[in-house]
Amino acid sequence: MTNENNTKERLWNANFVKVFTGNFLLFFAFYVVMPVLPLYLRDTFAADKQMIGLVLSGYTLTALMVRPFSGWLIDSFQRKTMLLLCYFLFFIFFAGYFLAWSVLLFAIIRTLHGLPFGALTVASSTMAIDVLYPSRRAEGIGYYGLSNNVAMAIGPTVGLFLYNVVPDFNYIFAVSLITAGIGLAVDWSIKPRKRQQVSRQPLSLDHFFLLPGWRLGVSMACLSFSFGVLSNYLAIYCRDELRMSGGTGTFFMLAAIGLMVSRLIGGRSLRKGKIVQNAAFGATFSMFGYLLFATVSHPVAYYATAIIIGLGNGHMFPAYQSMFINLAPNSQRGTANSTLLTSWDVGIGLGVLVGGAVAEAISYHSAFVVAAAVNMAGVAVFHMACRRHYLQHRLR
Repeated sequence: MTNENNTKERLWNANFVKVFTGNFLLFFAFYVVMPVLPLYLRDTFAADKQMIGLVLSGYTLTALMVRPFSGWLIDSFQRKTMLLLCYFLFFIFFAGYFLAWSVLLFAIIRTLHGLPFGALTVASSTMAIDVLYPSRRAEGIGYYGLSNNVAMAIGPTVGLFLYNVVPDFNYIFAVSLITAGIGLAVDWSIKPRKRQQVSRQPLSLDHFFLLPGWRLGVSMACLSFSFGVLSNYLAIYCRDELRMSGGTGTFFMLAAIGLMVSRLIGGRSLRKGKIVQNAAFGATFSMFGYLLFATVSHPVAYYATAIIIGLGNGHMFPAYQSMFINLAPNSQRGTANSTLLTSWDVGIGLGVLVGGAVAEAISYHSAFVVAAAVNMAGVAVFHMACRRHYLQHRLR
């Protein structure tokens, strides 16, 4: 009995370690190419700012389109099978980048690549919840996010390093392809606990979107809008307007350090049930980071912004995810995760599109001002509409 209890309480069980590692490799492959793609499109195809925004937004928009359906599929079929299928497609699409000889072909490949990515992130996070024991679930969700954060710290830095050292984007694409392949192999070795198969009911809206979570979804979309603007246009803004060389990699590194520190601190409070407090603190704290970035153009403020946003998002995201999960029955964990990530993608996609249009029409600085304003709206929605609703309707 003692051994059984000890096993039940283990956070870092073998399956969770594998899911954590597979998710890290997934996001490392994603983040390696993310900061160099605007430079790739500009240098290789002479794309202007608006064209870059259109091409890059396609990936996010297709991920957004597939997320609601992937949540239903993951709830309805064997989750490991869906996880491996999505990971294989995510892996193989990186090979298509080598074949793109025109901006149109690259846009098609990149846009289609968003489909397996969108489904894979839902499948991976749902698998993580499945392999975590209930007593460690809220805490485990926070630590699971560290896999994204470590990838965010290392991936952009490696990508920009390769861009500066090796003047060939194919090397960066190869790193992503190989990393995704290793991640697929790791997830293949997961041995999840058997779960009762959910009977497939006639399709309805709540199979694709967690209706009790729509308020949280609106707030999340506003918060991710600002991150979409910042993450996609930071490299060009840093080099062309701030005249800083090498600042982008450092920014992502500092943001990721902030994320990791806050995940470790926030994990303890999540274990104590302080979910709403973590969400409120994180969203509000990161808001000040976006305001600082938009209003003060100075290297000290630039790097301080990275830490503030990292600390805020590290508290906010796992708390929001726990809130979505707690509003859903166990049979709709995939739907809850897909709703969270769909909301995130809506904001990211709109941020890329609107940010590119504003930057083209006015300036990148104006785009970051818009990002800060939308972020403030998201924080206001959380405090005015989300907190009370969650406390009244949570299931656990």
